Amino acid sequence: MNLNLTGKTALVLGASRGLGLASAIELGREGVNVMIGSPGNERHEQALYQLRESGVTNAQALTIDVRNAAHAQRAIDDTVARFASLDILVNNAGGPPFGAFGAFDDDAWQNAFELSFLSVARFTRLALPHLRRTGEGRVINIISYSVRHAVQGSILSTSMRMGVVGLAKLLSREAGDYGITVNNVAAGMILTDRIRESALKNKFDEGKSEQQGLAELTDEVPLKRLGRPEELGALVAFLASGRASYINGTTIQVDGGLGRALL
Repeated sequence: MNLNLTGKTALVLGASRGLGLASAIELGREGVNVMIGSPGNERHEQALYQLRESGVTNAQALTIDVRNAAHAQRAIDDTVARFASLDILVNNAGGPPFGAFGAFDDDAWQNAFELSFLSVARFTRLALPHLRRTGEGRVINIISYSVRHAVQGSILSTSMRMGVVGLAKLLSREAGDYGITVNNVAAGMILTDRIRESALKNKFDEGKSEQQGLAELTDEVPLKRLGRPEELGALVAFLASGRASYINGTTIQVDGGLGRALL
């Protein structure tokens, strides 16, 4: 599908692997200039190689810790300096650790806040002046299906992601005056490092093999399989396009039907 995105520019965070990289690939395939950011520049070469192998011809990389205010400003400035515009912001970051409420002290809560909520607010605030100029800017936040489906042990992540849902809903009303849409993509059981380090690790801790663990996780999903990162990336690309211009302030789950909430 031609989404008429050629020549647009996207800053995609947390994009050296997983859902961020998949989103960058899908945007790049649609002709978007892509700036990817991640905290470790040692992964950039491999990520850029994967982008090129996927047919993405105009991509650059930045080292970004999304918790760092100076990094955020530099990322916005460097993206605009390199590509002369910023049309699409994809907020994404690895989530905080899993565990019971009593396992986390003030430092853990502060880190979760900076990683999963404040980073979204900060990057969006810095990007808005540029998004306004286009008349059809896009903010897309990659969050978790736990905002609608309670996931045991995700208390840090879910608490912060719920804040992102509220931020997106309210900001969508303010930013709509400038043609900007703000939406959330809630990832379910998609086979990424995050799933391997959380849900699958729990299966290992129970003495299960990887094959057994994957089978049990798959059995929970109505479609009887885990999702692929590119399936979420395709939705990100669609939301970035003019075809999605009347979708605003929403949270869309990509979970194979796993979530049980009615709304």
